[in-house]
Amino acid sequence: MSMTPSTARPKHSRSAANADGQKAKRRVRSKAADVKPAVPAEQRHALIAESAYRRAERRGFRGGDPVQDWLDSEKEVDALLSRAAH
Repeated sequence: MSMTPSTARPKHSRSAANADGQKAKRRVRSKAADVKPAVPAEQRHALIAESAYRRAERRGFRGGDPVQDWLDSEKEVDALLSRAAH
């Protein structure tokens, strides 16, 4: 690290900042890995599928995008499961 003459404070290099950021990411990942899902993957998939079907059904199965129905349902189900876990 170099010193600036006016403030005599150390300058942080980008590589040092990235190293700190990488450490933080690793800590987050390790905590996330310790958390077990509240419902099995098969049950989550079934909840998403049912929600996507209901979305299409409400439209009378006309128009819309099945992929977008799935993605919207996935967000909805994950939010509900997240709230239920806390």
